[in-house]
Amino acid sequence: MKNAAVLCGIGAWLPPKVVTNEDLSGQLETTDEWIRTRTGIRRRHIVDPGMSTGDLAVEAGRRALKSAGGEPVDLVILATTTPDHPCPATAPAVAHRLGLIDVAAWDLSAVCSGFLYGLAAAKGFIAAGTAHRVLLIGADAFSTILAPDDRTTRPIFGDGAGAVVLRAGEPDELGALGPSSLGSDGSLRELITVEAGGSRIPAGPSTQVHTDPERYFTMQGKTVFRHAVARMAGAAQEVRRDAGWSAAEVDCFVAHQANYRILQAVAEKIGIPIERCAINLARVGNTAAASIPLALADAAASGLLRPGHRALLAAFGGGATWGAAALTWPDVTPERT
Repeated sequence: MKNAAVLCGIGAWLPPKVVTNEDLSGQLETTDEWIRTRTGIRRRHIVDPGMSTGDLAVEAGRRALKSAGGEPVDLVILATTTPDHPCPATAPAVAHRLGLIDVAAWDLSAVCSGFLYGLAAAKGFIAAGTAHRVLLIGADAFSTILAPDDRTTRPIFGDGAGAVVLRAGEPDELGALGPSSLGSDGSLRELITVEAGGSRIPAGPSTQVHTDPERYFTMQGKTVFRHAVARMAGAAQEVRRDAGWSAAEVDCFVAHQANYRILQAVAEKIGIPIERCAINLARVGNTAAASIPLALADAAASGLLRPGHRALLAAFGGGATWGAAALTWPDVTPERT
C-alpha cells in the first residue's frame, strides 16, 4: 500500500498591486532605510479592494494542480488566518471554483505555522488511506487586518498564496515527506492577536468602527523574535535528527519568511550557512501561511532547490504555534505568477 505523502506539484500567486518601502514612507512615519535594516523587506504585494484570500487561494491552487499534471484531488486544505468570512469556511468555495466536486475541504488556522500544520494533516490523511491526492494551500491577505496607521506591522506583511499537491506514494520517492514536528504554547497567545470578531469579543457596533484597535492585528515584536528563533531552531534540529541528516547534508533550509534577522539567527543556531537558505522576503514580505510555499516555489525556480535535494522547513506563528518538516525535493516545475 502506497501510504507516503509525495509532493508532486507546486504553484504560487501574488496579487498585482506592489507597495514599496518608498510608498509606505509617504504614508507612515518611516523610511526605506528603517524598514530594510530592521526587516530586510523592500516591497510587498497587497490585494486590491474587493479581492480576498479565497481569490488568492484559487489562483495558487490552479497553478499547483497544473504543475501536478491536472489530476483531480480528493481533499483540499486551506491554511489561513484571514478567511473570506468567519462562517462558512473558505476552502469549500475555493474547491468549487477550481472545479473540484464533492471533495472534502476545510480551513486550518495556525497563523504563520499553518502550512506546516497542513503538511502534517495531509500526510496523516494519506497514511490512513482517507485521501489519495491532496491540494494544500497557504493563503493570507494580512493587509486587510492591519491598522492603516501602524508603522510596526504595515511594512512587514504582504499578501499572497502558495499551494502544493501531495499524492500517495512510496517513502523512498523524490518528493516524499519525511519526519515532522509540531508544537504550541497557549501561554503566549497575546504575542500575536486580532482580539475582536470571535465569540470572546463578538463583532458589533463597537468592533466595526474603522479606528477600533481591537479589530486589527497586533504583535509584540521583540518577544516574538526570541520565541520564534528558539522554537524554529528547536523543531528544525529535532526533525533533522529524526531524518538522519547532519547540518552539512541539508541542501536548503526554508524557514517562515518573518524577518531577515530571524532567518539569520535561526540559520546560525542550527548550523546552516545563509547561502543555503531560501529567502524571498525582500520582494514579498511576510506572507503568513503562504510564506513557505512561496519560498519553496522561488527556490525551485531559481535552482537553489533541485531534484533530490534535502529540504528542511520550519515556521513559527501566533498561538503560539511552531513546526518543522523534512522532504527530498521532487522533479517538479513550479507554476508561478
